[in-house]
Amino acid sequence: MAGMNRRIKLAGWLTAAFCIPLALARPAAAADHDTLTIGVSTYPPTLTPLIDPTAAKSYVLGFVLRPLTAYDADWQPICMLCSGPLPTLENGKAVREDRPDGKHGIAITYTLQPKATWGDGTPVTTRDVRFTWELAREPKTGATNLEQFKRITAIDVTDDKTFTLHVDRVDFQYNVIDLELLPAHLEQAAAEDPAQYHTRTLYETQPSNPGLYFGPYRITEAVSGSHIVLERNPTWYGKQPVFRRIVIRAIENSAALESNLLSGGVDYLPGELGLSLDQGLAFEKRRDARFAVSYKPSLIYSHVDLNLDNPILQDVRVRHALLMALDRDTLNRTLFGGKQPPADSFINALDWVYDPDGLKYPYDPQGAARLLDEAGWSMMRNGVRHNAAGQPLSLELMGASGNRSGELVEQVLQSDWRKSGIDVKIRNLAARVLFDNIQHRRFPGMSIFAWGSAPENVPRTILRSDQIPSEANHWTSQNDTGFKDPETDRLLDAIEIELDRDKRAALWHRLQRRYAELLPVLPLYFRSTPFIRPTWLGGIVPTGHMFPSSLWVEDWTVAP
Repeated sequence: MAGMNRRIKLAGWLTAAFCIPLALARPAAAADHDTLTIGVSTYPPTLTPLIDPTAAKSYVLGFVLRPLTAYDADWQPICMLCSGPLPTLENGKAVREDRPDGKHGIAITYTLQPKATWGDGTPVTTRDVRFTWELAREPKTGATNLEQFKRITAIDVTDDKTFTLHVDRVDFQYNVIDLELLPAHLEQAAAEDPAQYHTRTLYETQPSNPGLYFGPYRITEAVSGSHIVLERNPTWYGKQPVFRRIVIRAIENSAALESNLLSGGVDYLPGELGLSLDQGLAFEKRRDARFAVSYKPSLIYSHVDLNLDNPILQDVRVRHALLMALDRDTLNRTLFGGKQPPADSFINALDWVYDPDGLKYPYDPQGAARLLDEAGWSMMRNGVRHNAAGQPLSLELMGASGNRSGELVEQVLQSDWRKSGIDVKIRNLAARVLFDNIQHRRFPGMSIFAWGSAPENVPRTILRSDQIPSEANHWTSQNDTGFKDPETDRLLDAIEIELDRDKRAALWHRLQRRYAELLPVLPLYFRSTPFIRPTWLGGIVPTGHMFPSSLWVEDWTVAP
């Protein structure tokens, strides 16, 4: 349903964090598997499930919580915290219903895992479901996926474990709910003032409180910007994980991350938050027999957001020219070994709704020049285009600091644009600062980062006209560009409620063409992520989408 509209933000590449001493955690070895130390590129800006959708937080919470539903490694929807098969119209656990406004809604019945218990021994119940829903519906809370919670109009509780959601429409993802529960018995006090919840929540003030978690692990130590320690959760209802303790270390940059891996300071670099593709390729060429390197094509969409309030970028001809001036094929060959071909839109070719006949933008500097001339940027001075008023064609590109290869990509883009007379100044910030600026639309020209999403993800929150972040909506939406297009709005609405796959595919194709015509962002590529693990560590199955491999940590194995 609406929950799958959410996307998680990732920095363009590795981002700045802090390194901690090697003595913090003894690395696991083939004969000693008590502790696994994982190196990641950035520390989560928050651990609060409702707020701030970032890959770093998603990866950490995957060890300690479970969403109600998710997509698995085969890109199929599954129950996680819910018990049994997903409710469907066919099995009778989802039922269409008439609404007072004459429209059709749906009632969906879920049962929570019967043995699910918070780490302090309190059962996970429907009280937690209702509490999370009521808190998230309050705009002042700042919940990321406010749209989903508003669409749930009521919750009927059958017993402690069974509940029915009443949703105001029937969409093609009606039974896939992006919901991570909060412990009502602990968070009630912090929620009394929704506007202050983000600072008063125990996930911020007492992150080691065992009652906050019900997954295979619980957080026992969290040092902001440095490390997080996980230990087995004695109340976990599923298969016991092999490691007693997991340490997640945030490492400052790619060179430090790799050197810690080689020296034994960390054991494993996950694809979700490890080295970039070019660094993984370089690592693999060195052929260190202690490690295995694998690559996973993903739905992580690298792109350049455009602030459409900027008068220069309001002209669609300039937006087209910016993309046509980029030699993305050469970028793919030289930096990524051909593993990250240019993106045509926000839809990956691996997703079944991709349109192979859609509009594409090959490298065409002559075409870019013609468009810029038509747009009035025809006067060249010192290699930079100017308009008739003498204004230079100059823009700022804001990105994440802390990684050499990321900066190299920015420089390649800057160089390509300079060849077309477009002056671009690079301004890099720490990832947490960058994302705060993006969320509050404090980037004057362009920003470069990535979205992670689920399969067939409806981009309502990033493209619909009513999803532009503002003070009025407490900056909870994700349409950071300020894109407004009635036709796109209509297509997004139509896609959501179309249950026929063939008809929905046709709508998806039209949406991709509209996106490519208007270019609210500049598509770069979909990432392929390297997973670098010690040869004794197995069972890790990358998903390639927004639900991280950490959600299946109990399946990780150790070679004898």
